[in-house]
Amino acid sequence: MIYHFDKTASTNDDARDAKYRDGDIVWADFQTAGRGQRGHTWQSRAGENLTFSVVLEPTFLPVTEQFMLLEAVALALTDFFASLGVKTAVKWTNDIYVGDKKAVGILIEHSYAAGKLARTIVGIGINVNQTDFPSDIPNPVSLALLTGKRYELEALLRDFEQSLAHRYEQLRRGEWDALQSDYHSALYRRDERHIYALPNGEKFGGIIRGVKPQGELVVELDDGRVTSFLFKEIEFII
Repeated sequence: MIYHFDKTASTNDDARDAKYRDGDIVWADFQTAGRGQRGHTWQSRAGENLTFSVVLEPTFLPVTEQFMLLEAVALALTDFFASLGVKTAVKWTNDIYVGDKKAVGILIEHSYAAGKLARTIVGIGINVNQTDFPSDIPNPVSLALLTGKRYELEALLRDFEQSLAHRYEQLRRGEWDALQSDYHSALYRRDERHIYALPNGEKFGGIIRGVKPQGELVVELDDGRVTSFLFKEIEFII
């Protein structure tokens, strides 16, 4: 079920309420304290974009396989955009890009019980009808900018809900190889040489070759070595 609010602090915080169950969506026209990855805030103009959180209870999924849930969510978004005629890519770990511009941000927060996922809140911000952004937001793009159209937000949200249901069911059925293959195919910059940076600012050249099942990014360095990076261990230079 979709629960719609005009305004809230954070849909991810709201979605923690036990009254929301598996598959419920908490959607707000505006968040006063929306959060993104790496501790960033999520800025979105009121009523022009989709800012919502999905409640999932993936108790069938071991903690060691939790990255598969992120893959399913990211692929649901690429499917959703494809249905609108927009080709996207998944920027590891879970931003959705069109070319070198960001269309979607995702924030996933898990809780655990007995070695399995108990409850997951998936916060999603999709840039939809906003056509100008603050200068401090890096490389944003919206559906309106991409297509020249304006969209009815609830209709879009229901379309995404269907895309997510399909990928989530694929995950539930244990079709992990298919999910990982599709995620690899959708990876931003896969098999292309680009410059990246380490946390200390040191830059290096490399080619993304894939992602391990537990989520490490696999990069072939210029000297031929292949190494893996965890979240926050590598920065994309765009």
